[in-house]
Amino acid sequence: MTASSSTSITVETPLSEDMRAMIGELNTALGSLTPDEANYSMSAEDMDGPETTVFVARVDGRAAACGALHRHADGIGELKRFYSRPQFRGLGLARRILEHVSELATSEGLARLVLETGHNYDAARRLYEQAGFKECGPVLDYPENPYSVFYTRPLTAV
Repeated sequence: MTASSSTSITVETPLSEDMRAMIGELNTALGSLTPDEANYSMSAEDMDGPETTVFVARVDGRAAACGALHRHADGIGELKRFYSRPQFRGLGLARRILEHVSELATSEGLARLVLETGHNYDAARRLYEQAGFKECGPVLDYPENPYSVFYTRPLTAV
């Protein structure tokens, strides 16, 4: 990308053609790294509801990265579907989406954020750890397994 590239991050429907394509790429990538029994993918339809807010980063109008806040009971927000397309990696898009998710969760009064990620997803683990997430035991209804790593981070309401 060039210095004149235009980048935006907005809330979008997961049902658009380009979001469906990006979600398909994400599912393919995760499927190549994680056995089926430890792959907790969400389809575009799963993401299309009031409990999930999907953020999309666009570079010069092209869908480049995404991430979502999925709300659970007891003030828990879950990070879901974080992905940057290979040609857009290194631009800080996932970090910026994570900031948007965190701000939304805080403004809604959620108490904490949690997530499950793959044990071998090094870039994702670095992102979450740099953002203050701490490794923990299984969260929500995820089973413990050797392929998953769980993280949590408390939120402070504004």
